Amino acid sequence: MRIQAAVSRADSPAPAIETVELEGPRRDELLVRIVATGICHTDLHAHEGRLSPLPIVLGHEGAGIVEAIGESVVGFAPGDHVVLSGSSCGLCPNCAANVPSYCDQAMPRSFGGQRMDGSTALADGEGPLHSHFFGQSSFATHSIVPERTAVKVDADLPLEQLGPLGCGIITGAGSILESLRVGAGATVAVFGVGGVGLSAVMAARLAGARRIVAIDLHRERLDLALELGATDAISADSEEVAKQVRAVTGRGVDFTLNTTTVPAVFTAAVDCLAMRGTAAFVTAPRGEWSPAMFPMLAGGRMLRGILGGDAAPRRFIPMLIDYWRQGRFPFERLLTFYDFADIGRAFADTAAGRVIKPVLRMKAGR
Repeated sequence: MRIQAAVSRADSPAPAIETVELEGPRRDELLVRIVATGICHTDLHAHEGRLSPLPIVLGHEGAGIVEAIGESVVGFAPGDHVVLSGSSCGLCPNCAANVPSYCDQAMPRSFGGQRMDGSTALADGEGPLHSHFFGQSSFATHSIVPERTAVKVDADLPLEQLGPLGCGIITGAGSILESLRVGAGATVAVFGVGGVGLSAVMAARLAGARRIVAIDLHRERLDLALELGATDAISADSEEVAKQVRAVTGRGVDFTLNTTTVPAVFTAAVDCLAMRGTAAFVTAPRGEWSPAMFPMLAGGRMLRGILGGDAAPRRFIPMLIDYWRQGRFPFERLLTFYDFADIGRAFADTAAGRVIKPVLRMKAGR
């Protein structure tokens, strides 16, 4: 079928919408009409050609409606509403342990730009286009996705709001609730309160954390963090940030979550830990960085890398939706909507930090 998709090509400032060909679903795949999809900073990095081959259709926070299924698909039917998350094999030890973000095939399935057999689902007049970014390539009106990528949700939910649950929000909330297992009375500092960081703040409040410290350069984001559950806010450009965080409790914090790529922030996130604290990070530093090992040894401190919040999407996303229904996880406050045709402006606003979580609506005027 012919569809509209935003294609990332070399030397282009943003993906551009083109008419392309999409093949039908194979036996273990679904055809999903995309209603809306979030934009993540990973999409920006991939558009530059740093993560995946070009040309490619990106997008990995999609939500939509199933239109067709392959013959081996079970548990889905045309008309089902779904949120799309990452792709995984379902067979390796980590998939069996229900931590699919650490699937043995996670990297090629997310960033390879093709199915595991080397084929793609997309083509233009010149030949194949790379597809299956995070198992979805949802910067498009329709997407072919592996069955394991889809999470069924209730049809009465506002589908256009749900896509970011599949990556940015599950990463932030899962880091707190699943990876670090923050409990009542714990203390947490979140470095960078964009979509991932604010999701972590809301999750820390759900967990009953005693002090939740938000650190960011943007005053308006700090103000929103305070509204969403942070107890303290510190400007990232002030002096001795780690010392200020330690002063909140008098001994440092039990957990830090770093959502930035700044090497100096990685240092601060370790320096403000209490004894036996854990410094978690969800992205790698851009530039050289190494921790001071003796303070980590002497304090029993740990570094913890996290992908996808260590969360199983088919269990965790419905749980977050339940919290949202209860009014305890208002993630919709993070969202700014754009028509699909405005993807260039949405990319620019994301890169400039003018929005927290941009969401593309495929049907204009909705």
